[in-house]
Amino acid sequence: MSEVFIPGYHLRQGSRLDRALLLKFAYRTYKEQFPDQDLSHLALTVEQYFSPQTPLWWVDKFNPDSYPPEPIACLWLGNAIDLADGERTAHVFLLYVAPEHRKRGIGSALMAHVQQWAIGRGDRKISLQVFTNNQPALNLYQKLGYQPQSLLMQKILYKEV
Repeated sequence: MSEVFIPGYHLRQGSRLDRALLLKFAYRTYKEQFPDQDLSHLALTVEQYFSPQTPLWWVDKFNPDSYPPEPIACLWLGNAIDLADGERTAHVFLLYVAPEHRKRGIGSALMAHVQQWAIGRGDRKISLQVFTNNQPALNLYQKLGYQPQSLLMQKILYKEV
């Protein structure tokens, strides 16, 4: 079942049958940030974390002549533990909006959906990871009141030849 999400778009909950489509959207997401990277590991990530406890939603562009609907955005949620206080938090595993549908309020509306879901579960916080070079996403999250809690650092030990 879908509901009018924002004008011209519908939001519908995904199912366990959407594993391949979720992988496709995860691939699109990371390919934008890392175009030359081998992303085959994403299949294992989806296999390991996609479960009944990690719900999935799709945004479809409204088109009464299109069946099945063709999603233009994806939201995949789950759980995290805040290591500072041990509290369970809602966690955004993936938020993706197709480039041609960006700047239309879809990302903001999806994050409002995350907040409703989290409050409904009794969560007091929402966490997510965003890459430091993804300025549009950083701008969105900051506009919505998200603040850095930690900084993930890494050191490259060797480069592949």
